[in-house]
Parts: sequence; structure tokens; C-alpha cells
Amino acid sequence: MAVDLLKKDVYKDEIYCKELLLNMIRNEEVPVSARVLQWRCVESKVDSERLHYGRFAISPFRSGQANTVGIAVRRALLGGVEGTCITRAKSEKVTHEYSTILGIQESVRDILINLKEIVLKSKSNSCETQKAFLSIFGPKEVTARDIVFPPSVEVIDTTQYIATLTKAIHLDIELKIEKDCGYRTQDSIKSVDGYFSVDAVFTPIRNANYSVHSFENKNETQEILFIEIWTNGSVTPKEALYEASRSLIDLFIPFLHAEKEEVMHGLGNKNESNTLHFSSSPSENKMEKEMTFKHIFIDQLELPARAYNCPKRVDVHTISDLLSYSQDDLMKIKNFGKKSVEQVLEALQKRFSIKLPKNKLYFH
Repeated sequence: MAVDLLKKDVYKDEIYCKELLLNMIRNEEVPVSARVLQWRCVESKVDSERLHYGRFAISPFRSGQANTVGIAVRRALLGGVEGTCITRAKSEKVTHEYSTILGIQESVRDILINLKEIVLKSKSNSCETQKAFLSIFGPKEVTARDIVFPPSVEVIDTTQYIATLTKAIHLDIELKIEKDCGYRTQDSIKSVDGYFSVDAVFTPIRNANYSVHSFENKNETQEILFIEIWTNGSVTPKEALYEASRSLIDLFIPFLHAEKEEVMHGLGNKNESNTLHFSSSPSENKMEKEMTFKHIFIDQLELPARAYNCPKRVDVHTISDLLSYSQDDLMKIKNFGKKSVEQVLEALQKRFSIKLPKNKLYFH
């Protein structure tokens, strides 16, 4: 009986998808141009602070392409989107994860599990470890609202429960916060330098699915890719899709302009090697660099929060976008001061050996 009901639900979902697809095409909500891939957010909702949902349609693909892209994007979403969470906790006079503290309802292990559930959002592009502090006096019910976080870290759900102090005692906990991808599990139950490790769930993606649907366009079979994304609220589904796409682009940058050349090590030598190199023509090198910079995001400059966020607000996302600005132009961006400009110049010089002109008169 349960299997029949499940089949019935799946059938209803398929009918719903087909009807939605036809309606979207009729209403031109999904582009069907045969030349350029385009995408659109077809559904977006916030179920709670810790559950955001988005559904995206990308088309048109040739037959077989949508499934290839869907697999890659889903893997990138689940493993390539950065998140921030608590990774370690330290409290004086606690020597073991299974210790109990007089006047606290929960054991140390229970508190660590509750700390793991706190969802954080980092406004900084830096991956350096940061610290937060919890210092509270009981009796009191302790939640994430009571933790003092650095200015660059935001709590998504301040009501997350941590512990209950049943007596007039102090609870002091020092926390370490990190930014990374995926998961990090800890096997040890012993403290290291007084810190207890917390199983870290960095990924902000709670689930990701994709589906492929075909349609006829001018006697040609084309495909539409639907991507569904659920996040924990620290990023929106749209931001997550952007980050996943960026990580995939970064993987393929080395192959964009590389040529394969077989180098023979002497006549009759069976050993051969394949090397990757760029063309030696100055004009070709310039074109290659310009094309490559269109696919390198300013995230790779690892700028401080202000120097990173201000350009993003004026749609400067790639190195190519940034190179269209002079130093004087950057100074004109709101809240973008001299120090931030110097940080950008230093990062460009250090990572790409690029010196940004003082003003547009220097552009050639």
C-alpha cells in the first residue's frame, strides 16, 4: 500500500513538472533561444530562518548536455560552497567531553552538540580562525543570542538553545570559528590545549536536486535543466548557485588557453612527456590574459571585508571588471577609502603582477 502511494505521488510530481514546463514556455518565462543559455529563478520561498528554497531553470541545452551540467552543479553545491561554523569550544575546569558541571542541566557533550547546531554567516572573505565568547550568569536559559561574536560574523537563528543554568553560577566558554567547505568530523573526545572539537558542518546546503525535461523547438529536441536548492539561511539559494558555478569555472581555467605539445627526448627514446604552455606571441598572450581575467573572481584576491564588499555593490565581480577602474574611480565608490584602495592595489600586484593606473588617462 505504501509503495502504491509513493508511486502515485511520483506520478503527480511528474505531471506537475510537465504542466509547469509547458506553462513556462508558453508564457516565455523560460528562454528557448537556440543560441544562448539563460537562467531564471522560477520559485523562491523562505520556510524559516534556517530553511530557504530556490528553484532555477536553465535552457536551452542540446540533448544530453543538461544532465552533464546538472550532475556537476549538484556536486559543486554539496561540496564547493563555503560556510562558517563553530569548530572548537573551551571552558575552564572541564577536562572531558562527558563531564558534568554542577548547576548546568546539560553535560559538556550536550552543550557541544547544541553549539554545532548554531548557523553562522561570515561577512569576511578571510579564512582565518576567529574567536567568540560566551560569558553568562545563571540561573538562565542560554541561547545563541548570548554569544558575543566578532563584527564580521552574524547568527542566523539567535533562538538556538545551548544550555540551562539552574543555579547562580558563571558559564564561560571560548569558541573558535572557521570558514571552509563540506564537513569535518572529530573522533577524539579529549581536549587539545583545553579546546574540545565540535563536528563542523560547513556546507550551507541542506539539499540539492536537479531534473531534466525535453521539449521541441523548431523541429529540434532541446532540454531545460531545473535545479532545486535548500540552504540553512546563511546564503540564499541564488548565492549558492553563483558560488557553485564559480568553483566549477575555477577548475577549468587552466584548460582555457592551454595547448598540448609532445616533447621528444631524443631519437628512439620511448619516454615522452606532454606539457601545457601558453602561446608566445605578445598579442596572443594579452588576449589570453584578458579572457582569463573574465573568469577569475575578485574573491581570489582575499581582500578584507570592506575592500571586498564595496566593489561587489557596484557589480565588480571579476578581475576583468576591476581592471576597468582606475585608482581614482575606486576612490569614488561609496565607503571605499584610501586604505581599501591600497589593499586592492597590493593584492593585484602580489597575485597577478598588475599595477592599476592612477586615472583613466593612463589607460591605453
